Amino acid sequence: MRLWLNHAGDVSLREQLVTQVTLAILCHELAPSQRLPSTRELARRFGIHANTASAAYKQLEQEGWLEFRHGSGVYVRASQPTAPQSPELAKEFALDQLIGDLMAKARKLGAPETLVRERLRRWIALTPPSRWLVIDPEPELRRILIHEMQQALSLPIDGCEPDECAKAGLIDGAMLVTVPSKAALVRDLLPTGRELTILQVHPVSLELLTHLQRYMPDHAGELVGIASRWKEFQRIAQTLLVAAGLPPESLLVRDATQSNWKRGLEAASAVVCDAVTAMELPKGVFPLRFTLLDAPTLEGLRKQEERVSASA
Repeated sequence: MRLWLNHAGDVSLREQLVTQVTLAILCHELAPSQRLPSTRELARRFGIHANTASAAYKQLEQEGWLEFRHGSGVYVRASQPTAPQSPELAKEFALDQLIGDLMAKARKLGAPETLVRERLRRWIALTPPSRWLVIDPEPELRRILIHEMQQALSLPIDGCEPDECAKAGLIDGAMLVTVPSKAALVRDLLPTGRELTILQVHPVSLELLTHLQRYMPDHAGELVGIASRWKEFQRIAQTLLVAAGLPPESLLVRDATQSNWKRGLEAASAVVCDAVTAMELPKGVFPLRFTLLDAPTLEGLRKQEERVSASA
């Protein structure tokens, strides 16, 4: 079994061992029931602590790749483990199998591993983006933006906090978007030259006032609800309703992150809410739903997505 351990790298030695043994099994370099070197032998050969080798072997045993035979040693299991139940782990498992097949076929061709790595890096660099990534420190705002984008776009959409941009592989293959107020923060955290799309957030205030002008004359004395997981939405809506002439005591503000947030909303003549919360309102409640992304912004994202699909 051939192993390459980088003692100065960011990936732990244990994780390097686990990954390389797994790939060696997948590309048939290690055969079923084959005996592996002992932890002491690994430690002596690669200059690592025996506990590191032991921890790697134990993880591989727990994941179903290896088995310990009392008094005999460590062996490759006769059958490979089944895919894990977790969707994320299942993706990693499937990718490991694809990479193992690739390495096995490359070795049959006689291709040097340096060439395989070089060609993989080239293909990754040339591969068009395959998803969107919304970057914002507020999880509830990310949730609203992702929901609104999903209504208009075809590619998968994920979200993350700005500090997570440096996480290995997170921004790879993604079209990055953020709101104007976070653009400078996000740009400082991205690699130089990395493209960032700024979402033109539709001003809730203007749309809300337009709706209120039609709604208020007939309902000025009634109870009006405000519901959202995003606290800034709650604040803006409350400020504008009071400015429009509604007395503060006629407003029922509900934080949709709380377990009892729906209580009392059925008594309101209408509920001002975001696009996500609108889907969760009690039956019979009239929603005054406001979106953050306007039609031109979504159309611009659609065109960007179409250009990517065409290049692919």
